Amino acid sequence: MPHADEYAHELAELARQSEITVAVAESLTSGRLSATLGAAPNSSEWFRGGLVAYSSEVKHTVLGVPDVPVVSQPAAEAMATGVRGLLKAVVAVSVTGAGGPDPQDGQPPGSVWFAIATEHEVRAWHRQFDGDPADVVAQTVACATESLLDTVRALRSDRSPA
Repeated sequence: MPHADEYAHELAELARQSEITVAVAESLTSGRLSATLGAAPNSSEWFRGGLVAYSSEVKHTVLGVPDVPVVSQPAAEAMATGVRGLLKAVVAVSVTGAGGPDPQDGQPPGSVWFAIATEHEVRAWHRQFDGDPADVVAQTVACATESLLDTVRALRSDRSPA
């Protein structure tokens, strides 16, 4: 399986060529996703930035997460939509989950919700990762980066002349 850095490198090229800007809202990854994207080539041209919303209060007050468990589909969707608007990006991804070793919000360790927001849709999905907290974080960053890459590919195709 390719690593997040490889996905980020390809994402950088596609986003820059297509003038698609990217933002992230992350919780359990604590800035690792932003660091991965920021280290990719020409990141200042396409990466708008990220918001590390580790505390529930920040998720609710800054990103507009409703009064729901923060490890949930509605939380992930609100985080992606919120950061997309705050940072004025074309596409945004969010990650929120229980990294472990303990459960959170009734979710087992390794339970992660993702969401991607674009101008026309918000899509969320759930993954259950195995391993210790560091493994969960690494798998989460790779999954989020791969999903951003897939989304930028699709957006790029939509922008191509017919």
